Amino acid sequence: MRGWFAALLLIATPVFAAPLPELKLLSEHPVDDMIGGNLSGLASCNGVLWTVSDRDDTLLYSLDTSATVWKAKAQTLEIPPIPDSGLSATLRGMAKASALIRGGDLDFEGVSCDAAGSRYLVSEAYAAVLKVPVDGAPVWLELPRKVVEEAQSAGMLQHFNAIFEGIAVNPAGDQLWLAAERDKRGLLTAKLGKDGWACDASCILRVESGNDILPPELGGKAVSKDFSDISLYKGKLFTLERAAYRICRRTLTTGQLETCWSFAKEALQPNRLYDQKYGLTEALIVDEKGAWVGTDNNFGVRADGEKRPVVWRFAAPEGSWSGKP
Repeated sequence: MRGWFAALLLIATPVFAAPLPELKLLSEHPVDDMIGGNLSGLASCNGVLWTVSDRDDTLLYSLDTSATVWKAKAQTLEIPPIPDSGLSATLRGMAKASALIRGGDLDFEGVSCDAAGSRYLVSEAYAAVLKVPVDGAPVWLELPRKVVEEAQSAGMLQHFNAIFEGIAVNPAGDQLWLAAERDKRGLLTAKLGKDGWACDASCILRVESGNDILPPELGGKAVSKDFSDISLYKGKLFTLERAAYRICRRTLTTGQLETCWSFAKEALQPNRLYDQKYGLTEALIVDEKGAWVGTDNNFGVRADGEKRPVVWRFAAPEGSWSGKP
């Protein structure tokens, strides 16, 4: 077995002996005017919130957050030819076939930004990252094929609709992190150098397998552990773990789990339940004062009748996000 793989194939996650601390919900915000609905990522870029939909290939949305109900304003994107990331023809073909039914050939599942305001969108269907500058045309990043090759060799990116689900970019725009969704899930990174985008010894920070148990409100069955988004804050990676209804803090260099906070108590209130037997949170921003968590409701209607995507605002935990595990 290759040395990096043996060192990085970490399949066990620490068991929490006591219930996780619960995050306090401050507000919730239905989002109007997303043409395809299905909010699947969030980013805060110089004070403006942006989002993407996994059903809208050519639209990037800024959010007017001045009222309780947010308004999405679409920016049309000119998508250049899609690069070959090394993802198999079978997986790409399945994505195309699915798009004929539901829309969203590119299946944008995450968005991040750098300090200059450029937005970075990750396509799950093609395992590729689109950079959208403040000025100028969008361009696909020339990421090394090693990213996908190593991920697949380690057991990630094996299944349709279980590819890259989240992205985080550092302020300088010269390093990014990608979250492989499930079966197995993991964290990968690449850096921009003088010769372009590359990985160090390995693109993989961490690989994890195993199951989480859904809350009783969703049937209590075992499902694959997942990452549904990631956020970079103060030198740490924060992972949104949809099936477990939690946000976790991890080291930036290895993805090692440090501590977690639950948002299950608020998310699983009877009025907020959907008739869908799995978690629906797919968007995360962590900042000094709290976290934004967005739901991709798949056009489903909530128990209280709400059918728009919803973004929740949680307060930062007591002692801040950087408190000791």
